[in-house]
Amino acid sequence: MIVIDYDKVLSDKIKNIKPSGIRKFFDIAGTMEDVISLGVGEPDFNTPWAIRKAAIKVLERKHIIYGPNKGLGSLRSVISDTINKKHGVKYDPDKEIIVTVGGSEAIDLTLRGLLDPGDEVLVVEPCFVCYAPLVELAGGVPVSVRTRIENNFKLTLEDFRDKITERTKLLILPFPNNPTGAVMTKEDLEPIADFLRDTDIMVLTDEIYSELTYGRKHFSIIELEGMRERTVYVNGFSKAYAMTGWRLGYVTAPEPVISQIAKIHQYGIMCSPFISQNAAVEALTSCDEEVAKMVAEYNTRRRYLVGEFNRLGLTCFNPEGAFYVFPCIKSTGLTSEEFCERLLFEERVAAVPGSAFGESGEGYMRISYAYSLKHLMEAIHRIEKFLKKLEAEKS
Repeated sequence: MIVIDYDKVLSDKIKNIKPSGIRKFFDIAGTMEDVISLGVGEPDFNTPWAIRKAAIKVLERKHIIYGPNKGLGSLRSVISDTINKKHGVKYDPDKEIIVTVGGSEAIDLTLRGLLDPGDEVLVVEPCFVCYAPLVELAGGVPVSVRTRIENNFKLTLEDFRDKITERTKLLILPFPNNPTGAVMTKEDLEPIADFLRDTDIMVLTDEIYSELTYGRKHFSIIELEGMRERTVYVNGFSKAYAMTGWRLGYVTAPEPVISQIAKIHQYGIMCSPFISQNAAVEALTSCDEEVAKMVAEYNTRRRYLVGEFNRLGLTCFNPEGAFYVFPCIKSTGLTSEEFCERLLFEERVAAVPGSAFGESGEGYMRISYAYSLKHLMEAIHRIEKFLKKLEAEKS
């Protein structure tokens, strides 16, 4: 029998893509005891009872079926109403919305629907780890656009203007940002929108953290004149409603875009989970108070961590959105990977190296505060112990 050569069988494209830097440390931590894991952005709150109750009702009816390809009509209508209420922008529930399996599928659909081989995508970094790999899997070319701490990790026109070529097809706008917690205001977005209106460049705005902001209301680029027509808007239920395991998101865009990417969803997924969709209707119609309570708790944790990291000498940007802090570890002399690896093995604290979010993340680490204050306090105690150990090594 001939032994199959899997190296020849597997796609070169997938072999050349690196595994997620987030999952690496999470998986290692899962094999160890007494680890405080601050690596994964998963809320520690239970899904609100009203949402769970809606799902239970579906189960009790025993009517668990395939749904329409684009999603339940009732959910698409509520999504349309929610966006209109938040941003003053109306999307046709029947023609301009698809309910997806999480926000990640929405991103994947968009990239596969827009990109031809060799098309370039401006990827704003530091950012969620999936953007560049999904661009490559869609045949596109990711072009890194670095943001800087000096600009509070916000995107400016000067950051990407000189990176535009005749092949530039799309700008990914990841705000509120994972991992930095940076947000973009109306004033920040206006010069970018003014520039893009004179191009054929589309925008993919990933607003999964839009409900989790502190001190200011989230502003979307779709609210600016002429941007609804050139923007694909992605959002979901995982973060704001503590519904990570329900795997539900959505994408909205002009009908010519939705009509085409719906075919990818139709053949690849067919439909999102029926139970989750019914529960999501309840999330959008009756859970604002629950979300507000979670945001208030996140805010307490945020302020605690920013204060503690600055006290420890790890300069920490003050995030205005999401649930991550991004302290700078350059003063230790270690790379992000070295710092996080030693912190995990020596003090049993799992964090994510900043380099996992792009080269511009080197010199930082990401800490999620989607964990209890008690959990975070113990982590800070261990990190302080680790820092003292590093100081002793230097002397």
